[in-house]
Amino acid sequence: MPPNPNHFPTSASAALLFAAALLPLSAAAQTESAAPTDAAAPAGIVHDAEHYVLAAQHAERWAAEDQFLAEKLAELRAKHGRPPNIIHIMWDDTAFGDVGIPELQKVRGLNTPNINKMAEDGILFTRMYTEVGCTPSRAASATGRHPIRNGMYNIGMLLESHGMRGEEVTIAEVLSEAGYMTAFHGKWHLGDIEQSYPHNQGFHEAFFTGYNQILSLNTRVAEGANASIGLYEDMLPADPYKLDDTFITKGWVQIAEGVKGGETRQWGDNSHENYLKIDPEAQRRTLEFIERQAKAGKPFYVANWPNMVSFIPNPEKCSVARSLLQDGLQCNIDPFIGKVMAKLEELGIADNTLVIAMADNGPMTHNPPPGLGMAETIFRGGKGDFTEGGVRVPAFAWWPGVIEPGQIVGDIIHEVDLFTTFARLAGATDHIPTDRVIDGVDQTALLLNGDTHSRRDYVFIYAGDQLGATVKGNYKRHWLSPDPVGEASGIPAAFYFLPSDPREKTPMLTNLIHLKRPFNRMRLRHQLWTERYPNSSEAHGIPWRGLSDPSPEVQALANPQIDRSKLPFDPLEYIEHLDQLPFEPDMDPDAGQ
Repeated sequence: MPPNPNHFPTSASAALLFAAALLPLSAAAQTESAAPTDAAAPAGIVHDAEHYVLAAQHAERWAAEDQFLAEKLAELRAKHGRPPNIIHIMWDDTAFGDVGIPELQKVRGLNTPNINKMAEDGILFTRMYTEVGCTPSRAASATGRHPIRNGMYNIGMLLESHGMRGEEVTIAEVLSEAGYMTAFHGKWHLGDIEQSYPHNQGFHEAFFTGYNQILSLNTRVAEGANASIGLYEDMLPADPYKLDDTFITKGWVQIAEGVKGGETRQWGDNSHENYLKIDPEAQRRTLEFIERQAKAGKPFYVANWPNMVSFIPNPEKCSVARSLLQDGLQCNIDPFIGKVMAKLEELGIADNTLVIAMADNGPMTHNPPPGLGMAETIFRGGKGDFTEGGVRVPAFAWWPGVIEPGQIVGDIIHEVDLFTTFARLAGATDHIPTDRVIDGVDQTALLLNGDTHSRRDYVFIYAGDQLGATVKGNYKRHWLSPDPVGEASGIPAAFYFLPSDPREKTPMLTNLIHLKRPFNRMRLRHQLWTERYPNSSEAHGIPWRGLSDPSPEVQALANPQIDRSKLPFDPLEYIEHLDQLPFEPDMDPDAGQ
């Protein structure tokens, strides 16, 4: 059966009815009393409030376009005998222009011919938005929901005792229900508690890290170089003043593997040598998975999210820039993408496979390790910032024979949209949950019809659990403002016109003050909607439970090596209260600047 073209969360008429309560009221109405709670409840997929405002205005055109798309997808399915395969490759911390644009690469000292060819043969997105950091970005891609909704806005570090809730529904679960084989290989970074493991989140097979590239510094090599200080106490002179032997972390898992319904095992040890094996092994598994499913005639979804680099510099440089980022892109990510495209061509399935390649957020410009090589390019800011440099990333789509080559797309698209779009392409929208907000909108029209066919003109950008900024078309408002006095008085210089100020250096007051109420209205709609569909809290637990082969140090995480009878409290009680302290409530108003 072809995918259902009625991908809106309501019928056209219901969407119009609902949005009528959300749109600015006409002069004849002369009232401000309308609110989302007065409107008809959505049926089917529940999107954020702003989507309904757009749907009400474009429902007829989108419905006609959807009929064409349904016919196109039905033709493709009939031709290939199955829905399209989907590959999502996502790496870390890269500024817009560092890949895909050779002219900027000349300046930055690297060359990625395979990614550049992918851009030439498909779509180069100029407005792909992400979340501000690794964990929230990966949670958004996996669930189609902003991390504020699923409790994954806190970036996980070693023994975070935190992870994605089992109640979240991932794209792997949605596609599995539609008959897809699913695999995850690489940097998961969505938690170290058992319910968060990718093979417990819908993937048929998984090879994953619970954390980020700092794992390369959680090693004896790093301790010896003072790149990590005090983690391996046996390498240090004895401290005669040390009293507490429980303070320093002693056990963790660098990388694990598992299958749906099966065991979870640690893969290798926690050495730097083992860390360097992760990406090659993940890439080998991805290519093998692709070949296995192609030969079995099964549609597949595979996510390969590489570590890309070690924070311990390699003496052997490969790029002109000789930095970690450029070397990782040129000699790790780019060759792998070339191998994926070659494998698809070799197997004869390239014309039935969508490949999305992108960064997960902007460059790590704040407190980077030495020699990282990450820098701002066109946009200001980087990882952790709600300025464009933190969340506007290089991204590409490749699907030979389906996506027209040579496209430079100016539409807004957000990584949450991949969730809903992948489900539409797979004919799996009926498996998307309808009891929660799905921020991702279906962007099939953008992929198949090209520039100007996005279903989104807005982005909400969170800094942790606080709304940092909102984008609407070419306009942007900072809510965490560099003008706190103006914010307090109600006349903030916090509005930006992005085409003329892509670095967000010149906030405007008089020129754009007419946008104050529209942005206020937009934010309030967004917040009121959470009253109907509340955000989930963070999930916590004892890390690395459920391993079939835990080391004594990992076992001790659940059984602290201390005489509990000598304590007037449970030493693990704090885990249930970790959500009380992830962020400072009195945030500096310059955050994100």
